[in-house]
Amino acid sequence: MTEQKTASSQPLMAHLLELRNRLLRVFIAVLVIFAILFPFSEALYLYISEPLRAFLPSASTMIATEITSPFLTPFKLTLVSAMFVSMPYTLYQLWAFVAPALYQQEKKIAVPLFCASVILFYTGMAFAYYLVFPLVFMFFTSVAPEGISVMPDIRAYLDFVLKLFMAFGLSFQIPIAVVILSWIGTVNPNKLAKKRPYVFVLCFVIGMLLTPPDIISQALLAIPMWLLFEVGILFGRLVSNKS
Repeated sequence: MTEQKTASSQPLMAHLLELRNRLLRVFIAVLVIFAILFPFSEALYLYISEPLRAFLPSASTMIATEITSPFLTPFKLTLVSAMFVSMPYTLYQLWAFVAPALYQQEKKIAVPLFCASVILFYTGMAFAYYLVFPLVFMFFTSVAPEGISVMPDIRAYLDFVLKLFMAFGLSFQIPIAVVILSWIGTVNPNKLAKKRPYVFVLCFVIGMLLTPPDIISQALLAIPMWLLFEVGILFGRLVSNKS
């Protein structure tokens, strides 16, 4: 009885050990990238804050209202950047862990989905940085009441942009979600397409919840989400027909 119990627990223990080793590799990769980026942490923060600093009045600068902010804020940005940069390697480790349990047909669709997921996440971040940030910060700096100096805090700014990066990066995963749900048969792409009006409204609701309280950033998140939903339906139909 004891031998049977030990034999049955070995596969589980082997999987847990493999998972631990792969998580450890991801952790080491993040640390290595962090160590490489940390000497450039100040330059990295200047780059990430450029969309706001470009619209600050000539007499205004960004400020640090907490004693530890000048060190901890660039430190946090560097750590988060290391996690973002290591994402392809992180997903590869995830893929290597689950791939042995997949059939050959499942592997054929999983690999493109993994690659597309990484590309779409980075595309969402780039979309936020190069298009959304300039419009949002131009709006916010231009509506300050007269006599009020716009001097943003560096920690608050970083929290703000990281929130938007995550919002846009995750929202750009909509096609992946639609394709996966269509592939496993949870949703029917044709029936999903008939719910466009509800999805359109839902996109603006999500945009309202995830972005600052201005119509510009809400629309710049909601409209791409809706378009990506349409892309997801298109590819979902292709996958649904093949399954």
